[in-house]
Formats: sequence, C-alpha cells, structure tokens
Amino acid sequence: MNKKVTLEEIKNNPIVISFINSANEYLGIIGYTEHGFRHVSVVSALAANVLAYLGYPERMCELASIAGYLHDIGNVINRKDHGQSSAIIAMELLYEMGMPPEEIALIISAVGNHEEEIGEPINPVAAALILADKSDVNKNRVRNPKMISLDIHDRVNYAVERNFLEVLADKKIISLNLEIDTKLSSIIEYFEIFLPRMIMCRRAANYLGCKFEMIINGQKVI
Repeated sequence: MNKKVTLEEIKNNPIVISFINSANEYLGIIGYTEHGFRHVSVVSALAANVLAYLGYPERMCELASIAGYLHDIGNVINRKDHGQSSAIIAMELLYEMGMPPEEIALIISAVGNHEEEIGEPINPVAAALILADKSDVNKNRVRNPKMISLDIHDRVNYAVERNFLEVLADKKIISLNLEIDTKLSSIIEYFEIFLPRMIMCRRAANYLGCKFEMIINGQKVI
C-alpha cells in the first residue's frame, strides 16, 4: 500500500510521541541539551522552509519536514550512532504507515546522514536537514543554567540569544545569523565546539547550489 503520509500523521503517531518523549528524557539523564518536541519541531519547520525558499516541490518540502521530525528518534536506543538508529526506526514506522519506498529512501538516507561525524548531504532532504539541525543553537535548549560554568556546550547554547537561518534564494546564499551574549561565552568558544557542524553546513549549502554564510552579532565570520 502506497499513501501520502503527512507530517501531521507523524506528529500524532503514538510511537513517535512516546519515543521522542523517552529519548529526550534519557538524554537529559546523561547531561545533553533538549532534544524533545521543541527541537524536532524547529528542525522540521526549518528543513521544509529551506527547500521551499529554493523552489523545491511541495512534497519534497514535506518529506524534509518529516525527516526533521524523526531525525533524533533513535536517541531512545542510545546516543551513539543515533542517526542510524533513527533511520531504522523511521523506515519501519513509515513502511507500516504505507509510505512509498522511494519516499522512505529519501527520508532515511537524510536521517542517517545528519551526524557531523559521518554525515553527508547526499540529497536535497539530507542537505536541508543538516542545515536545520545544526542551526538550532539556542539558550532554550539548556536544561540547567546553573551548569553553564562547568559545561562548554551548555554555556555556548545558553549564550545564544537568537538564531535565524535565512535563505536568500536570489543571491544563492544560506545564512545563519546568531546573536551571542559574549559575557557568557566568547565567539571563539562557539567555533571550538561547533566548527565541524559549520563545515557540514557549508557542504550542505553547496549541495543545494548555495554559499553558506555565518553572521554573529552583525559581523560576517564565514
């Protein structure tokens, strides 16, 4: 059976709800930032918007949104190799929901390639997912602000007052704009931990025929 599985159906699926809830809880126990419904909703919307602004078909944009919503579901198993775990869970789930194999392939290949250690922008959905996921750096993801002096990841996230991923289709530029409170974390600390992610974003933007730029506190740094 082949059917048009929608993002809303994914959001309302009880397995998806339970697994994302549990995954976020488990990551909190081992000290990771928020990876729950806030994060996956942001990534889902951003991934779809990237492709929409670049003129991709509506269905391709929805597939990107579904990939964004499911990309971290494998954290319910383990943080290590969660991209692959997420892809396998997504494959089983989407197959049971009746999605066509060619659409499943696009989504699971994107999900399985979103980690910076091993990921590559191998198709438009993967490229959009990478850009959306890696741009979600924000103080709202920090679970315990009291720990920012001890954990550089929490400190950098907490210092980001605003993040905005902008697609300038006419100029072929994808720009990540950040406002960072440098009293909490220096800009060099951001690059210390997130440089591999920014390199991955550059590759993803290049795949989409665009140049990646990064602007921090009004100054272009990449």
